[in-house]
Amino acid sequence: MNLKSPKSKPKLFFLFLTLSLFYLQSQSLSPTTTKNNASNTRKTIIKDQFKEAPQFYNSPNCPIITEPDSDTDTEHDTDSFICSEEAVHVAMTLDTTYIRGSMAAILSVLQHSSCPQNIIFHFVCSSNSSLLHSTISTSFPYLKFQVYNFDDSIVSGLISTSIRSALDCPLNYARSYLANLIPLCVRKIVYLDSDLILVDDIAKLASTPLAEKNSVLAAPEYCNANFTFYFTPTFWSNPSLSITFANRKPCYFNTGVMVIDLEKWRDGDYTTKIEEWMELQKRMRIYELGSLPPFLLVFAGEIVAVDHKWNQHGLGGDNFRGLCRDLHPGPVSLLHWSGKGKPWVRLDANRPCPLDALWAPYDLLQTPFSFDS
Repeated sequence: MNLKSPKSKPKLFFLFLTLSLFYLQSQSLSPTTTKNNASNTRKTIIKDQFKEAPQFYNSPNCPIITEPDSDTDTEHDTDSFICSEEAVHVAMTLDTTYIRGSMAAILSVLQHSSCPQNIIFHFVCSSNSSLLHSTISTSFPYLKFQVYNFDDSIVSGLISTSIRSALDCPLNYARSYLANLIPLCVRKIVYLDSDLILVDDIAKLASTPLAEKNSVLAAPEYCNANFTFYFTPTFWSNPSLSITFANRKPCYFNTGVMVIDLEKWRDGDYTTKIEEWMELQKRMRIYELGSLPPFLLVFAGEIVAVDHKWNQHGLGGDNFRGLCRDLHPGPVSLLHWSGKGKPWVRLDANRPCPLDALWAPYDLLQTPFSFDS
């Protein structure tokens, strides 16, 4: 066969012309257009690819919280419940990077609650609020929740670089501002990170008494951890700084799971106290780990200790390699993939850790994909 037949030249010419026009057209797209297209694609993915979760109902012995008017919409219904003392209030941050984890966390909370209709979620986000609101309401149409906008500029000037860039996101610091964002009538809240699941009733955690030490917050403590590791030699060698812990028995606690008394927080102006340590960090480097150390500086040694089963943390591995880890000894009520590795990323890459299989049943994603990093 003659591959150089003259009859093939017109076809090759038109093919070349078509490819050239396609190339020129693609090059004519401005960077802004390309960026917008990518953003729109991601928004479509977020909105359309999460399944609707089943509806969960209260058991017969659940307390009755304020009933809303029948002719109000879902968002207004939440307003009717928002100040109920019988409700369990849960706070989480929302963003497009971790929304897949957030959806799984919400589902796990509802699935294991004896009174799921009494749970009110308070979501804090710094961008894409309408998209995230729509995503949550589509997958959880019966969920009682509010979305609050967090202004990144409030904290962005206070953030110092840490050992992992993901820790430097301003939204990581929103937990320090919950008392300013959430309505004054909400007195107590459970704060949860987005990379965890519950396998127990959150009402048990929410009922943790904080009057014992007149404490502002409660969390699992880990007193066997090397506490000095969380601060630099500059901190420990300066007597005016290290004296911070002089009359306390400080222990490490993970800020991804906390029970917070918002009234006491407001009365003590603890947001300002945390900001003051962050301002000092900008002048002289006293820690390396992002939003955790300021909490330790203000609260370590003065919190109510919660059973370790409520934060089986570190399942994401270390902050450098994200190696697989096992559970700590003892019972489990909450699994937390803190650290570099996230279960949905490892599952999508077909490189899961053994414990990632415990997260997978709560994944509401219909088709595997990864968000832009």
